[in-house]
Amino acid sequence: MAKKKVKSKSKRSSNKTSYVVVALLALLLSLIVYTIFLRPSTQFDSEENTILIPSKNAEKEYVLPVLKDIIEPLNFQTFLLLADWFDYWHTIKPGRYVIERKSSIFSIFRKLKGGSQTPVKLTINKFRTKKDLSQFISTKLGITDTAMYQFLTTEDSLILLGLENEQALTIIIPNTYSIYWDTNPKEFLMKMQKESNKFWNTDRVEKAKTLALSKEEIYIIASIVEEETNNNAEKPKMASVYINRLKKNMPLGADPTIKFALGDFSIKRITLNDIKNSSSSPYNTYKNKGLPPGPICTPSIVTIDAVLKGERTGYLYFCAKPDFSGSHNFATTAEQHFENASKYRIALDHRKIH
Repeated sequence: MAKKKVKSKSKRSSNKTSYVVVALLALLLSLIVYTIFLRPSTQFDSEENTILIPSKNAEKEYVLPVLKDIIEPLNFQTFLLLADWFDYWHTIKPGRYVIERKSSIFSIFRKLKGGSQTPVKLTINKFRTKKDLSQFISTKLGITDTAMYQFLTTEDSLILLGLENEQALTIIIPNTYSIYWDTNPKEFLMKMQKESNKFWNTDRVEKAKTLALSKEEIYIIASIVEEETNNNAEKPKMASVYINRLKKNMPLGADPTIKFALGDFSIKRITLNDIKNSSSSPYNTYKNKGLPPGPICTPSIVTIDAVLKGERTGYLYFCAKPDFSGSHNFATTAEQHFENASKYRIALDHRKIH
């Protein structure tokens, strides 16, 4: 009986030793895995670094030196092993990838291999022309300004989205959007169109109908108001002037449309000569009745909603106050307006603004 007890103790001791060995091996394996795959593997000091891979450069010869600059040399060799093992070099996905400073080689590889891009937070404000918008987009996304501008001005491209050339910018609602860097011009406009449809909810569409105006017409009026004033409190009243003029079939007589027609936004004072020089343009609202064919800028949401407010007034005229406060004097008659305009002209002359 005593011998059997000794064997039992020996067996338990052997099992305990085995467990210890297995535990040590598991620990060692964990340390190896951590050292090779999971520990921080970058070699830059900032909190994050951005990798941009254009579609035309989605190949090993372009990506290799880019990665070599941000990954530690030892870990870079591990990346090469993973890339070969999982055939990354033949499946490179273009895009914008933000790599955090404490990223492991495994997380870097998984992000690139899976095409897990980091979207761009794109903030669109006021732009007057398609060229201005195109140049801005080219600084934020992987689209050249030429490609963006060509798409925005080509009938065959725009018709695919149901857009008319002059009114293409009416789908641009200034706001901040999340969008992928490798988006192409068509995808960008489809995104803007989708966001525009969200913006024009039932409430806004009904307000436009009440004013007997389409959402494109509301947008065009808002673009003129946007260029006329920065005073948000006055915008509904100013919009009412233009809507009243439309109803009476009067020319809008909007100075900002003359600047747009001439393509000169530095003009501080519209003259009869400016109106004459732009007489051939459909954007000359002194010569042509009704709305211009398209917007003269991308107006803010505040301004669009100011137009939709549909403020009822009898005003047909407005003129900047001579104190240059940014406010305006509104008038119902031409006589009142001429008196206000005369005071403002005197103030301009006094300041030698020509």
